[in-house]
Amino acid sequence: MDRRAFLIRTAELSLAFGASRMAAGRAFLQHADPEGSPESERDREPEARTASQPVTLFLGGDVMTGRGIDQVLPHPGEPRLFEPYIRTASDYVALAEAKSGPIPKPVDYAYIWGDALEELDRVAPDARVINLETSVTASDHAWRGKSVHYRMHPANVPCITAARIDCCALANNHVLDWGTAGLEQTLATLQRAGIRTAGAGRDLSAATAPAVLEIGAKGRVLVFGFGALSSGIPQEWAATERRPGVNLLADLAPTTLQQVADTVHRRKRPGDIVIASIHWGANWGYPVPRRMQEFARGLIDEAGVDVVHGHSSHHARGIEVYRGRPILYGCGDLINDYEGIAGYEEYRTDLALMYFPTLDPSDGKLVRFEIAPLKVRRFRLNRASKDDADWLRKTLSREGEAFGTWVEPGRDNTLTLRWR
Repeated sequence: MDRRAFLIRTAELSLAFGASRMAAGRAFLQHADPEGSPESERDREPEARTASQPVTLFLGGDVMTGRGIDQVLPHPGEPRLFEPYIRTASDYVALAEAKSGPIPKPVDYAYIWGDALEELDRVAPDARVINLETSVTASDHAWRGKSVHYRMHPANVPCITAARIDCCALANNHVLDWGTAGLEQTLATLQRAGIRTAGAGRDLSAATAPAVLEIGAKGRVLVFGFGALSSGIPQEWAATERRPGVNLLADLAPTTLQQVADTVHRRKRPGDIVIASIHWGANWGYPVPRRMQEFARGLIDEAGVDVVHGHSSHHARGIEVYRGRPILYGCGDLINDYEGIAGYEEYRTDLALMYFPTLDPSDGKLVRFEIAPLKVRRFRLNRASKDDADWLRKTLSREGEAFGTWVEPGRDNTLTLRWR
């Protein structure tokens, strides 16, 4: 991502400041079908469900547990950075503490989730999916030509399992910050932790294969991960038949959409819920480009996708419900180390959202959609106040107006999405 404005302002501020579900004994499969062959999937007898039990998902935006957050966890990695003005991840901790007060280092693994854990317990979603925008590695080989590198020490992966995350989308512009060795360690670490991944792999076949989440009698959720050049992913990060990397979309053209549709149709069974998790678009701004909207709708029309889980923007964008299926154009950051960095205050980057769509698996249509607003303080997610929740309600309603959606207040400062 392009964070030049962030870094410039951070430099000024830093000068002013003086410078579980960890699965023991459980066999883990990266995908339900280890080889992921389209042929074996087609030959398998479809298992359509007769009962229509609603499926509730938890969708989170960018989770960036590297850099400053890694430094407050029990096993901080090497803090050295290669940014133009900030040379140590400890400076990001200092900025957050200067703004909000001391962080009790080291924090426990669940600390960063704060009140979000109680919200997850209350909703009890069937599947939990985030975009993990951090390399989980001890590699010291920073990708040349990038000014911002995120990494979390592998021993800190319990901070992800603390929220019982089922799947991490990885097709983003930080997963290879520490090279292919960093990506391979990320994949291996998450696999050992019992967390499935989508959108990156040791070759093109693995990167394009979905994460298959079994949800008991309710069936399966398939998560396909995609990255777009517009999010800042280097072209060189694209996975090939012989090279690890991400599932990078060449563009958002109809031919690319058809390729995605072919991939999804080869794997989808009757009754499956399909999520297309896409890292795309600019970091800032509410307008949704026409090409992005056409591609998102095409995923529903042509590929049979039920949920478009878009991320990359640092703040939430408007939500569309198209043919009864939700399109999140930008979830906004969920966890990051930006606290204390000035700039872009009008977007309220101190606020975050948890998305809880509930779908009918018989037809994939949206039944209800709850949203939980949170406020970041001392690198921890806290329940949003009534005023903060109301600001988010008004913002999402304003940006959703063009899509025929709006947001109403719910219980305990939660929000409810409505649509025409």
